[in-house]
Amino acid sequence: MVTRVAESRPPVGTLRFASLGSGSKGNATLVSDGETHLLVDCGFGLRETERRLAGFGLHPRQLDAVLVTHEHGDHVRGVGPLARRHGVPVYLTPGTWSSGRLGELPGHHWVTPQARFAIKGLTIDPVTVPHDAREPVQFRFHAGGRSLGVLTDLGHPTDHVARAFAGCDALVLECNHDVRMLAEGPYPPRLKRRVGGDWGHLANAQAAALLARLGLDRLQRIVCSHLSEHNNRPELALEALVPLLDGDESRLMIAAQDTGLAWQAIG
Repeated sequence: MVTRVAESRPPVGTLRFASLGSGSKGNATLVSDGETHLLVDCGFGLRETERRLAGFGLHPRQLDAVLVTHEHGDHVRGVGPLARRHGVPVYLTPGTWSSGRLGELPGHHWVTPQARFAIKGLTIDPVTVPHDAREPVQFRFHAGGRSLGVLTDLGHPTDHVARAFAGCDALVLECNHDVRMLAEGPYPPRLKRRVGGDWGHLANAQAAALLARLGLDRLQRIVCSHLSEHNNRPELALEALVPLLDGDESRLMIAAQDTGLAWQAIG
């Protein structure tokens, strides 16, 4: 991974986010207000996580917490090792904990879906989503009068999800697969049904339909995330969303598997 060039930081209290990487091989999203640093999921091994954090100028001990969305390996592979090595608190639902996939954690805190909580300067809304995990949630973050939605790993956009993420200033949105590529791709039939089902992952067209329901007026950044290596391409994800923006791609970007996404400040 290429080391990132140091950048000027926005004032403390400004909500910003970045991606360490997003896809089937690992997912991790940084959220910060300049003083509080949170990591949403950690699907990379410990050494790779440390290396990717260093690319953003962060040591793991600077993290105030890791928030876990659900127990699938591409989201939790590094959570236990990171927490044990560096003493980082972990926030997760009891259902995610009961999966037994995180091992011993030195300090963990229960997340109750739909119950707002705060970690220092960041306020967090955990939102139940339809996904084939024990008690999955996604998160909406608030700071400085702005909000960021991290919304990946859901099989279909429910009314509850649409209400919970309406009016965000920035959104990390799953664009997992193109329906045709999934149908014609290498996955066995059972896996195709799982990925494309109501408890699997969002197709590009579903992401576009959900985005239209959430409203575009406030959105400064729309990040296509969790793209499938085998069943999608960045240009297809962008192609699905661009018509909603009258052809203006300036607000659209991709969180890539290998290179992630640089810090994005929400003005």
